[in-house]
Amino acid sequence: MAGGVVATPRSCGASSSFGHHDEGQEPMRRIGIDAADVRILCALQQHGQLSKTKLSELVNLSPTPCWIRFNRLKKEGLIRGYHADIAVDKIKNFTKVVVTVSLKEHRKTDFERFEKHICQVDEVVECLATGGGMDYVLKVVTRSLVDFQQVMDELLSAELGIDRYVTYIRTREIKSSQPDLAKLMFEPDN
Repeated sequence: MAGGVVATPRSCGASSSFGHHDEGQEPMRRIGIDAADVRILCALQQHGQLSKTKLSELVNLSPTPCWIRFNRLKKEGLIRGYHADIAVDKIKNFTKVVVTVSLKEHRKTDFERFEKHICQVDEVVECLATGGGMDYVLKVVTRSLVDFQQVMDELLSAELGIDRYVTYIRTREIKSSQPDLAKLMFEPDN
């Protein structure tokens, strides 16, 4: 697509690695998108699942071409699902902890073993592979601090090669939002 940008589909379980790239590993395939595609993605990000008519109105395209684009974006894996943003803190108090983890060894098999196990732990709601001092940043949500410690004890006893971890108890949320896709996709005019 002329004048388009390239986006990378990501999914929690799509790859055996959360960012550790090895020489022999294939790079992720890029998908070309244009401004109309970005408008569709922004509308879905802001409003969730929409009817064909409503989506076409929001992005200023006629319904059939809009729906063709939507189906292509979905088929390419850019639209992973629709989710409600539930204010769980209004239902019950939960313990939310950010945990940084460093592994003892840094072989591909070490990362894969850790990542495979983490994907099976329901209390870990987010896991990011990072460069720098720590290998991973986890977001863990449990009913209580006692439950959190039980999760950590289970991770340590699973022999995942954890060298050290540091915990940060969340006291309150200052900001939680989705990225501005239009701003990320296009270079500003200079």
